[in-house]
Amino acid sequence: MTTLLEPLRRIAAYGVCADSDGRVLLVRASQRSGTPGTWSLPGGAVDHGEDPNHTVVRETAAETGLSVAVSGLRDVLADMRALPDRGITIHTDRLLYTVAVRGGTLTDRVDRPTDLARWFTPEEARELPLRSFAARALGLPTSSADVVPEEVPEFPSFYAVPGPDGLHRAQRFAAYAVVTDPEERVLLTRVSDGYPGAGCWHLPGGGTDYGEQPGAALIRELVEETGQTGRLVELLGVASHRDAASLGPEGYPIDWHGVRAFYRVVVDQPAPPTVADVGGSTCEARWFRREELGALPTDRLTEVTAEAVHAAHLI
Repeated sequence: MTTLLEPLRRIAAYGVCADSDGRVLLVRASQRSGTPGTWSLPGGAVDHGEDPNHTVVRETAAETGLSVAVSGLRDVLADMRALPDRGITIHTDRLLYTVAVRGGTLTDRVDRPTDLARWFTPEEARELPLRSFAARALGLPTSSADVVPEEVPEFPSFYAVPGPDGLHRAQRFAAYAVVTDPEERVLLTRVSDGYPGAGCWHLPGGGTDYGEQPGAALIRELVEETGQTGRLVELLGVASHRDAASLGPEGYPIDWHGVRAFYRVVVDQPAPPTVADVGGSTCEARWFRREELGALPTDRLTEVTAEAVHAAHLI
């Protein structure tokens, strides 16, 4: 039974690294891990406040002895796995990057969660017990190395834990959309009073639910916040922002770390925006023409919005 396992959630970042011969770098889980003997991409959990790009570099060096440089974002996905021996089930939001070796020496580790690092051809990797997300990243058939929970456990959409500096801290993964219509208008939402960034224009979207894929969460949030039905076009990037003492409706300062995937979404049949979740963090939704968006002062846009619309070459 996996329904009684304690649910946990984390954000992690991994590197897909190939050498000049087309071999890919993989690491093996040791007996100290939850899935001993399986092979995976180098990487691991994103620390609070850490940019996922830095996570990939740090974790790859620790697990393989190699220094890598990040060259691009490949994919963002989520999965659940049950670890009955530990009494837990974990939802992980995984950021997959393309990386290249710039130095170091391949090194095995002792008494750590991973113990071997090796280069494999695609044919050799196909025969390994790969973690499902690693197989997907490499375009190989997924294996049954991960135990999937029978049901999605209940898990709060928000929780904060005491941090070492005395402030509560929260790390949250979210998916947001740069939404356009056939007239190339851009859809934005305005943050309600009482929430961080109150009054600023924001991208439609929000935190993903436990067990939910980012793309599905985004389309759901788009309907709830604006009344629009959209289709995913492409993944534009990932933003990582930390607000070290944000005061929101909880009534006490929180050290927030948000990791946000943002996508290009098209609404083929736009309608007047409507906010279904009255009283929530969104108080208004509006279509902006390109010139109107460009005329907005920078301080009227949230950080992730400014970053995403620039990535989409809209302003």
